[in-house]
Amino acid sequence: MPLLFRILLIAGLSVAPGAGARAADSPFEANLVRLSEVLGSLHFLRNLCGEASDEWLDHMERLLEAEDPDEVRRAKFVANFNAGYQAFEANYTRCTPSAIEAISRYMKEGEKLTRDTAARFGN
Repeated sequence: MPLLFRILLIAGLSVAPGAGARAADSPFEANLVRLSEVLGSLHFLRNLCGEASDEWLDHMERLLEAEDPDEVRRAKFVANFNAGYQAFEANYTRCTPSAIEAISRYMKEGEKLTRDTAARFGN
């Protein structure tokens, strides 16, 4: 399992108890919202470039399960996942060197977001 997803699982499960009761303005909210967008981008790009799996969608679902958000937060996470997906879908019809570069950048950003969130806000 790639480092990003081990950290994602740890970050989501250990940030704080009572995840569903968290306010949307928690200090780590922006990280999780951005991570949702990154996961959506990776879901589109990795499949475009030959991955052919739901791995990235599965990681998004795990994030949602771990966070147990209320309807409003869930909608925000899902909207950002979809925005990340659709941003690349609108511009890429085939795997290109720039798509591969975007994958690399988003993998690094996702790892940083999860690592920083776990380090700063984890139990």
